[in-house]
Amino acid sequence: MATGCQDPRRLSVLGLLLCVLSPSVAHASKLLLVPIDGSHWLSMLGLIQQLQQRGHEIVVLAPDASVFIKEGASYTLRKYPVPFQRKEVEESFIALGRNVFENAPFLQRVVTTYKKVKKDSALLLSGCSHLLHNKDVMASLAEAGFDAVLTDPFLPCGSIVARYLALPAVYFLNALPCSMDSKATQCPSPLSYVPRIMTVSSDHMSFLQRVKNALVALMENFLCDVVYSPYASLASEVLQRDMSVQELMSSASVWLLRGDFVKDYPRPIMPNMVFVGGINCLHRNPLSPEFEAYVNASGEHGIVVFSLGSMVSEIPEKKAMEIADALGKIPQTVLWRYTGSRPSNLAKNTILVKWLPQNDLLGHPKTRAFITHSGSHGIYEGICNGVPMVMLPLFGDQMDNAKRIETRGAGVTLNVLEMTSDDLANALKTVINDKSYKENIMRLSSLHKDRPVEPLDLAVFWVEFVMRHKGAPHLRPAAHDLTWYQYHSLDVIGFLLAIVLTVAFVTFRCCAFAWGKCFGKKGRVKKAHKSKVH
Repeated sequence: MATGCQDPRRLSVLGLLLCVLSPSVAHASKLLLVPIDGSHWLSMLGLIQQLQQRGHEIVVLAPDASVFIKEGASYTLRKYPVPFQRKEVEESFIALGRNVFENAPFLQRVVTTYKKVKKDSALLLSGCSHLLHNKDVMASLAEAGFDAVLTDPFLPCGSIVARYLALPAVYFLNALPCSMDSKATQCPSPLSYVPRIMTVSSDHMSFLQRVKNALVALMENFLCDVVYSPYASLASEVLQRDMSVQELMSSASVWLLRGDFVKDYPRPIMPNMVFVGGINCLHRNPLSPEFEAYVNASGEHGIVVFSLGSMVSEIPEKKAMEIADALGKIPQTVLWRYTGSRPSNLAKNTILVKWLPQNDLLGHPKTRAFITHSGSHGIYEGICNGVPMVMLPLFGDQMDNAKRIETRGAGVTLNVLEMTSDDLANALKTVINDKSYKENIMRLSSLHKDRPVEPLDLAVFWVEFVMRHKGAPHLRPAAHDLTWYQYHSLDVIGFLLAIVLTVAFVTFRCCAFAWGKCFGKKGRVKKAHKSKVH
């Protein structure tokens, strides 16, 4: 077969097919996937399917209490026991969606959020601890012959597994709290123009915004200790060496970041950071007869797609009625993904569905606007398909995502707690009727799509690259091997400063000595002469 590939005269149809297909078969590898339940898992499915189609064997390692992680044709699911039930995880997801609609005083919301984060973190940490201390599971993983680990480092359990198994790791993520992604990659992140997460600032900050950015950066380490410090202790115990979370995460070969500079602000990056924003909106499928009928019945006015993501399914009755009233004030047909109680004032133009093919609907030419919670999936699907957005950010990085789209003139942001029915209706009418919003989102869409390689293909390439080469150490900067004072060149600055001060001191002493020699005697002689005259 190799000879046939090399000699064109002997090529046959079969030989040509073998030559084309042989690379993917020859390099078929075994990949261990350690995901995080929820929307983080859903974002990985497209990549998993593509890797499986290219002949790779994928094993998904997940707790037996997972809600969203289920059996699939593209992978082998291996579950491990954890000390909590699926019901507890479901209640955590429901509480997350419910808490964002509680209009409590600021301090009360801070305390409530802190308690929830601490409780959920302890729950997930216990699951990770049970995995790492399960000798049978860990021994079988070590014997399975994996080539690499693909994981979401939002919670670094997969990072510990990769270090324990001595396997190269590929991280798949949107962003990490507390700028942990920048710290773990040793990537410069200047406070002067790189806004910290949840500051809702642009890259052009005023003086007060830069002060706020600096204060948030100072508080990040304290706030993230709640989530990450227990993992440092767990990693140190399992790996039998002292290890910080930053050091643990720094071992990743490649970081696949679900962003790009069409949505995000320009900033420094490192060689092993690869941007794959829009990875989930490459392929669109034809609409089912049910949704095709909804779209066709909308007439010339078209449709509006409304979804607050997979994590929020119910809304307080009063707020749901306000939203329903607003939707009834526009002529478009609204397809609203909602599983809560049907609002009593729901207008005829609004259709409630428990699930909708979001990307497929956004790609339809009759779609006029997109009401979204500003999650990274929805934002990129809106950009890919060129649909102006009305954004209702709820938690996490969603506020920052909304700010980025709003500053580019491609959408309008509303505070879901404070908005009225008229606010939502007016925002919808603005993005639909003001042509500038459509023009701006189409410009972003054009920029986003103008690239040499599709994000999904790029992600597949780098996962395969790491599996082929057993890592990517040539992309790792030497900054990881420096101490903090060496990184900032404080030792060099101190050394040069010492030389300058030494030279200055010696020069001063020499000048003082010369002055004393040259003028000191004359002064004493004159004084002595005057005293004799008197």
